[in-house]
Amino acid sequence: MRLFLAPMEGLVDCYIRELLTSVGGIDRCVTEFIRVTRGTLPERVYYRFAPELKQGAKTQAGVPVAVQLLGSDVRQVAIHAAKAAELGAPQVDLNFGCPAKTVNKHRGGSVLMREPELMHDLVAAVREAVPAAIPVTAKMRLGYDDRSMGVACGQALEAAGASEICIHARSKVDGYRPPAYWEEIARVRERVRTPIIANGDVWSVEDYWRCREVSGCDDVMIGRGLVARPDLARQIKASQVGEPCEDLPWAGVVELLVDYSRTLHTFLEGRYVTGRIKQWLNYTRRQYVEAEACWHKVKRVSEPEEVCRLLKDSAEAGSEWRVSA
Repeated sequence: MRLFLAPMEGLVDCYIRELLTSVGGIDRCVTEFIRVTRGTLPERVYYRFAPELKQGAKTQAGVPVAVQLLGSDVRQVAIHAAKAAELGAPQVDLNFGCPAKTVNKHRGGSVLMREPELMHDLVAAVREAVPAAIPVTAKMRLGYDDRSMGVACGQALEAAGASEICIHARSKVDGYRPPAYWEEIARVRERVRTPIIANGDVWSVEDYWRCREVSGCDDVMIGRGLVARPDLARQIKASQVGEPCEDLPWAGVVELLVDYSRTLHTFLEGRYVTGRIKQWLNYTRRQYVEAEACWHKVKRVSEPEEVCRLLKDSAEAGSEWRVSA
């Protein structure tokens, strides 16, 4: 009954992984994808996406971090997987789920679900390239144009030697629109012996248990739900053993946001720091009434210091804050 933090390109970087795993409940993380095209990527690229490689491939909280690769060139992907393993990656994950147009246009991510044979060859080549002790896993959707390719692609990955398959319960065309089709994950499970991890639309403890019941999966990967509610994994873990768990208050979320801002400010221009903080804050609006009020006060602010001041004010005022234009 493991819980994984999903790789979300442009959102969950190493700093957010550090903060979310410090809250507790997460069993494993996966990096944003490393794009593999032509040529050999230097080591600094691996360390940029996965600085945890320099500390045993774990966050400070001790949570393992897998390295994810994205590409369609079988030989190049295998070479880079071997390099990731050499640098200490405890697991190599292949991305067959990214729905971004620019990625799909260059034959990467979910568009490869139109080619299960190529998915097989990529996984098989990586399996051969890395030591047997290192799991080779894959993340996919239910299909590209529709949700009809889940079984075929799952079987291709199984035949190639994938250790686990994480399935986002939508097609590329579905994007991130609700609902998530957990029942379609169950269809894949019926036809594929490789362990399946369910992913998609888990925003609460109740969602988690419904996802498990409908999909039949023991393990679940959560992305946006953990960004919106940083203690969600901890809450789920407590529910697994029937123990109470105190909610993370808004002040605790603000502390995470401010810590994130301080870290980013050491190497990013202020406007980029502000953008990343607003991105995270925007997700928390789904779970915290204080975040909604705070959002209306900071959305036009450009200086990170002012954003952090307003965040701290909202933490001190709590539910007394009111939405204002």
